[in-house]
Formats: sequence, structure tokens, C-alpha cells
Amino acid sequence: MRFRVVLEESEEGGYTAYVPSLPGCISEGETKEEALKNIQEAIELYLEPVEDDWIVDERAVVQEIEL
Repeated sequence: MRFRVVLEESEEGGYTAYVPSLPGCISEGETKEEALKNIQEAIELYLEPVEDDWIVDERAVVQEIEL
């Protein structure tokens, strides 16, 4: 998978990185390289399935699809 990452200089110093296609997926770092490393980890965590957080109606069908 490929994602576009936006890097912005922070007023306080360092960089903020976010992924427009993943709402709420944001990170930061002191350097561009650190911010990119941190946002990569944030993307991996964002995409990690957490079935315990699901609230599913007992009549619903849960099915996996492959992209």
C-alpha cells in the first residue's frame, strides 16, 4: 500500500506529519526523517485490526475481503 504523507514545519520546531486518507493519523518528529519514521509507525497501528473494539449487531455478518 502507498499513502501520501503531508509534512509541515511546526511553529514550536520540528515537523508534523499526517495522512489525509486516514483521518486522525498524525505524528511528529524533530527532523523530517524522524517525522516520516513516526508516521509510518502510526499508519501501521492505524491499520492494525482491533476486533475487541468492534460493536456489531448480533444479526450482522462479518466477512473479510482481500484488496
